[in-house]
Amino acid sequence: MSSPFDFALALGDDALVAAQRLGEWTSRAPEMEEDVALANIALDQLGAARLLLTYAGELEGAGRDEDALAYLRDDREFRNCLLVELPNGDFAVTMAKLLFLSAYQLPLYSALAGCADERLAAIGAKARKESAYHRDHAALWVRRLGDGTAESHRRMQAAVDQTWPYAHELFAPWPGAPVDPAGLRGDFDAYVGPVLAEATLTRPADGWAPAGGRDGVHTEHLSYLLAEMQVLHRAHPGATW
Repeated sequence: MSSPFDFALALGDDALVAAQRLGEWTSRAPEMEEDVALANIALDQLGAARLLLTYAGELEGAGRDEDALAYLRDDREFRNCLLVELPNGDFAVTMAKLLFLSAYQLPLYSALAGCADERLAAIGAKARKESAYHRDHAALWVRRLGDGTAESHRRMQAAVDQTWPYAHELFAPWPGAPVDPAGLRGDFDAYVGPVLAEATLTRPADGWAPAGGRDGVHTEHLSYLLAEMQVLHRAHPGATW
């Protein structure tokens, strides 16, 4: 799995599934301002997904556009990392997921902005600005909850413990990719480590590291997410506004 198509598809799937999960917070966030913030972050992820999936469709050359790739593939055809498909859980889980995802996406998109592929470079240049905000927003909440009350600290630590093992998949070596994610782990650790320390949270020990998303082997959660996301398109194939 090393073609430009595979790479664009995987990054597009990451952003698409992340957008769907974040969109589930609409009208459910702990405060109105956060409701708007999460909706905007979801739209940023969706915008990146559209650009990446459109490009993936062009690279594939099989006539599939962004809608076909988003709505007409089954779970085994998706290449997103497992982290983004995990259920939202409580607000602490969502912030832990967003912190780890954005701390990976920011250096990834920054590196893409300088790659030889002009389309990916343009996408990276746009998306890195948005990812910087996503990372800062998540870090603010992780610090606030981790260094807050005894209850918020307990729940934030539990969220970090739950989601940390899934972060390792993000940095699996990818020979032949325009940017090898394995080389981004240092940037991730350099940012996430101090955030956890400032939040008085313990960085989990490295051990169990679930993987398989890049190969189409997913948790059961993705099937349910896709069923909800794809139902309208599949019920009315070919329909347009």
